[in-house]
Amino acid sequence: MTRKQSWTADHIQDQTGRVFVVTGATSGLGLATTRALARRGGRVILAVRDEAKGHEVAEGLAASGVGPDLLDVRRLDLADLDSVRAFAAGMREEHRHLDVLVNNAGVMAPPRNLSAQGHELQFATNHLGHFALTGLLLDLLAAGRDPRVVTVSSINHRQGSLRFEDLGGERDYAPMAFYNQSKFANAVFGQELHRRLTASASPVRAVLAHPGYTATSLQTRDTRGLTRLFFGRIGNPLIAQSPERGALSQLYAATDPTVVGGEFIGPDGPAELRGAPTRVRLSDAAADAGTGRRLWEVSEGLTGVSFPVTAS
Repeated sequence: MTRKQSWTADHIQDQTGRVFVVTGATSGLGLATTRALARRGGRVILAVRDEAKGHEVAEGLAASGVGPDLLDVRRLDLADLDSVRAFAAGMREEHRHLDVLVNNAGVMAPPRNLSAQGHELQFATNHLGHFALTGLLLDLLAAGRDPRVVTVSSINHRQGSLRFEDLGGERDYAPMAFYNQSKFANAVFGQELHRRLTASASPVRAVLAHPGYTATSLQTRDTRGLTRLFFGRIGNPLIAQSPERGALSQLYAATDPTVVGGEFIGPDGPAELRGAPTRVRLSDAAADAGTGRRLWEVSEGLTGVSFPVTAS
């Protein structure tokens, strides 16, 4: 692996003139990503479920010295495909191009719940919403400068699999198992997107990233019982790194000129839990082309979104 021990947000090159869409930009990794990009001159569209909170965050960033003209708050509920379509339509009205989409937002291990369209909430939010969003924005990205789609997965993708016969958990739902499934889906999607973009000779690069073990509200907002106890009382305070450190992997994937499509960027420390961004290994299961094709077909069917790319 190529180590990037010294790489920090200070190494981000000038991003003036580039337009970024960051999902889940009001807290945690999304907020850290937004702050770092805007400080380097990038214009960031904060794609957030709670617009009021989004404006509060933007005001706070402006008060800290980030140019307010670089921050644009737009509503996006990834668990509602109608909201995804409305967001994408707004982007098309306001922008001739986008440069980078950071598929960052997510939910983790809640009790079983359904999205607006009736899909299991974690699969809907973490994967289907981002799948649809990427497809609906892909032509705007293709018109961008050094365009990229950065999809944030997890080290947990290595524990996940796709339960194609029970994606919604009607038969047997376990919160963490379905979180792992959604993160596995992110990894499979990112790799299959890379294959299809390459086959289509698209200028867009698809890159995967994961933050290692990072302390965010994700681990405590939706979780219950022993899972919340572990993360809230033990894991986050003792082991986890800060959101600013955790966001380095996706910032590197989004901005570093040496990044190649299809790469997976994660921390370089033991077990990839923390550290500086480096190229890490995608699990063999997530890299399987047959799984990628099947997930793609299922996702197109569930979202109604088709991509302007050639099948791998």
